[in-house]
Amino acid sequence: MTFSIVVFSVSLLSIVLLFSLKHFEIRRERVFFAEWRQKADVRALQLKELLDAARLDLSKIPPEAVRLSRIGIHQLALGFAAFARRTERYAHQVADLVSYKHRFEKRDTRSEFLKKVAEHKSGGAGGSGDSTTEL
Repeated sequence: MTFSIVVFSVSLLSIVLLFSLKHFEIRRERVFFAEWRQKADVRALQLKELLDAARLDLSKIPPEAVRLSRIGIHQLALGFAAFARRTERYAHQVADLVSYKHRFEKRDTRSEFLKKVAEHKSGGAGGSGDSTTEL
């Protein structure tokens, strides 16, 4: 915000100084910095031609910009997915580190009810007694 205020103040002061210089020149009937103004006018015309050419070039950019932005968004999504996978891996490592059961491995459930539900879902209602299906 401070930078904006400084730029605005300098711009306003410059405009006031230019109008004051012009008023002073009209009263004295004398032109200050005539050579420098001629060179500045030539440079201003060159800049105007350059901006006109740039406007034509910018009109061609939107289709290319859409394609590039699509590629950029795709790459960003892939990068985020890789980051999420790495984060997941590290989260498991941290959980193992802070757990008192280091190297936790999933076991079969001890609950008879859950064993019966697993058997029923696997279609093994014959009562084989082996419930290797994980929930």
